[in-house]
Amino acid sequence: MRSPVLIVVLSSTLIWLGTSVCAQPARPASPATEMKKAAESAANGFSAERLKRLDRVLQKYVDDNQVAGAVALVLRDGKPVYQRAVGWSDREAQRKMTADTIFRIASQTKAITTTAVLALVEEGKIGITEPVSHFIPTFSKTTVAVKTDSGINIVPARRPIAIQDLLTHTAGISYGTDPLVASLYEAKGLGPAAGNGWYTADKTEPICETMERLGSLPFVAQPGEAFVYGYNTDILGCVVEKASGMPLDEFIRTRITEPLGLKDTRFFLPAGQRERLAAVYASGSDGTVVRAPEGSKGQGHYVDGPHKSFAGGAGLLSTARDYARFLEMIRNGGALDGVRILAPRTVELMTTNQSGMLHSATGLGFGFGFETVDRYGAKGMAGVGAFGWGGAYGTTYEVDRIGHLVSVLMIQLMPNRTDIQQKFSNGVYQAMVN
Repeated sequence: MRSPVLIVVLSSTLIWLGTSVCAQPARPASPATEMKKAAESAANGFSAERLKRLDRVLQKYVDDNQVAGAVALVLRDGKPVYQRAVGWSDREAQRKMTADTIFRIASQTKAITTTAVLALVEEGKIGITEPVSHFIPTFSKTTVAVKTDSGINIVPARRPIAIQDLLTHTAGISYGTDPLVASLYEAKGLGPAAGNGWYTADKTEPICETMERLGSLPFVAQPGEAFVYGYNTDILGCVVEKASGMPLDEFIRTRITEPLGLKDTRFFLPAGQRERLAAVYASGSDGTVVRAPEGSKGQGHYVDGPHKSFAGGAGLLSTARDYARFLEMIRNGGALDGVRILAPRTVELMTTNQSGMLHSATGLGFGFGFETVDRYGAKGMAGVGAFGWGGAYGTTYEVDRIGHLVSVLMIQLMPNRTDIQQKFSNGVYQAMVN
């Protein structure tokens, strides 16, 4: 099947296929240039006229001060058909958004860590149904917190948590911020004590030490009985370290990012590249953006932090180009440009529903690392078989196998009270006429 890739990153500078301009309206292109663009878009099944609507949509969010900036890139069958950068990567420093701006991708890390796990499954070092306790002993006898009329009762888990439970977020493990267990997690440096729960970039201990401590805490649902979004993929990052004998950052670098040529995807940024990292903003009470504070709930510690904790669930930085290339590998059945990362059958486990109705009863499922679209209309105009996810800083992505598209939208907005992701997705689909 042909597979296109769509990538979007939002900012305050406008870029057309690599040409950067400020947020002011660009000068009209010459008739010859416009005709060439129209021909190129038509060849890829997109209407050049309809793609201009995307320009207006992205620019409006910047002009209305709802986002500071963004980057958008659309690939079809691996070829770019649309690319824009709008707004500012750092408004206060007057740095414009560009195609190579680096973003905190938070939970988009999960797909890459899942790929690492499945690479080890293919080698026979990890079993999909294998108990997590084989790698992290504190998970040998887990417990579950149950709310009762008189308070909270801690009961034993009915069965061991398996690797598959973590891959589908059905292990019953949250981020420890729910009232049922929050105080217990905070007492052990997790949940509320970790800022946003998922955030570990400021931690001085390796991720396995944190996850070993997590295994001694109660979870919020029985294994296999509910979809609970939480530390699952961080646990898997520790499993990768135990099974491979190397730190997670090294495994991902040597087995995934370097072979694929992803030069800007890493857990921490060297100080010399500080200015490439977009600033984090937050949606204010009136819907307009304000600069987020320093620290774990804002700018984070991705440059000056301890560089000790490699969070497989939410720790990576990347660019739109890098992440799109990773997704193109997945869309292409696990290989790209002669480099094979996974087998096609393994990729199918990632991109098809493996959790039944536990994730959603409205036509969405969850595979190994990706949310899946099982019914047309369940997620906008995404086709059946599409898959994707997003991150806490506002980044999002989607691969549409029927439309041969991959879409990634990266902004740095937390919390994000806009609907820019949905508007962008709709804008892409409405421009696709073949």
